[in-house]
Amino acid sequence: MIKRNNKKLRQFLFITILIAFIFFLGMMAGRTRTYRLSIPGDSGVENFDIDADFSLFWDTWEIVRDKYKDVDSVNDQNMVYGATDGLIDALGDPYSEFFRPVDGKRFLDDISGSFEGIGAEIGIKDGVLTIIAPLEGTPAKKAGLESGDSVMQIDGEMTMDLSIEGAVQMIRGKRGTKVVLTVIKSDGQKEDISITRGVIKVPAITLEVLPETDIAYIRVFSFTQDLSQDFNDIAQKTLRSSAKKIILDMRDNPGGYLEVAVDIAGWFLEDGDVAVIERRGKNDNQEYKTSGPSIFKDWPIVVLINKGSASASEILAGALRDNLGSVVVGETSFGKGSVQEMVSIGDGAYVKLTVADWLTPEGVSISEAGIEPDIIVEMGDGELEDGEDLFLQAAIRTFR
Repeated sequence: MIKRNNKKLRQFLFITILIAFIFFLGMMAGRTRTYRLSIPGDSGVENFDIDADFSLFWDTWEIVRDKYKDVDSVNDQNMVYGATDGLIDALGDPYSEFFRPVDGKRFLDDISGSFEGIGAEIGIKDGVLTIIAPLEGTPAKKAGLESGDSVMQIDGEMTMDLSIEGAVQMIRGKRGTKVVLTVIKSDGQKEDISITRGVIKVPAITLEVLPETDIAYIRVFSFTQDLSQDFNDIAQKTLRSSAKKIILDMRDNPGGYLEVAVDIAGWFLEDGDVAVIERRGKNDNQEYKTSGPSIFKDWPIVVLINKGSASASEILAGALRDNLGSVVVGETSFGKGSVQEMVSIGDGAYVKLTVADWLTPEGVSISEAGIEPDIIVEMGDGELEDGEDLFLQAAIRTFR
């Protein structure tokens, strides 16, 4: 889940740069390990104690400039990028990343809905690179990649020490080229999956009124920037149809924008209902409340999820269940309940930083537990031999 431009984070980055500059000026005056800065904040002057020896950085910089064999090829800006990358990497959080300008642009293109690659969302689960969800209709889905697959190798290279961004760089490529992922399936079998990259158009949402029923079957594939408008269109079509009930299918939906999830929750919840709680510290909770049209607040709603449902889809599922008592059907979701802020730090570079955890309106941590379904559909039972969708059939039966 991503949010944009947080003032305090900008201040943090400003402090880091300022401290480095101060220590650079003070290198000849001695080595201080603790330093205090006071800067204007949202609520007056804020003090920061920094317990670090910045001279190590500058000593290393000078050694490189003085002794490296190919010093003429050294690019100072690239060294700054590398140091910044190391700063974020030291947090030990797989979802916090530094993006150089070209990588930042690519990342923003990804979440806007169109890019070249295989079409799969990846994450780190229990320390292992994992497929969160292959997107519908993409090369990843067609090649047989599944939610929960553990990615052990990419083109023969081990993924053990790869960051998410590092893995994305290896998997991403021009359409028509191939990448081979060595995965461990849910049954423990090892499999090499060859995938031909393509142009990925991330689908947003579809609507079908199920035959011989009064059920609107709404499938949400990803919470992209355009989904709010797309959902408005779908809602109007639903209201003009014969439907009186809704199945909201968010299986294999890897998430997206928080604001979009809250906006869509507003179609179902009362104005002012809590959609999700943001927990930044032990006693620092912020509630995100709906302000939507509440058109479907009295409609029976069933939510479909699986282990590929993550982030924004988990937020919406939790909001509907906690506020409306909507029945959740399927598998326990992925459990990606942290929020990242995407902050521009100049020159096209970005920092994506985990700043909070998400709780459902009733206070359940999404990261710790995921969203557990009320009606469980066993793994491997997704389809019958005749192609019948057991998840969907289970959802339909809840209305009877």
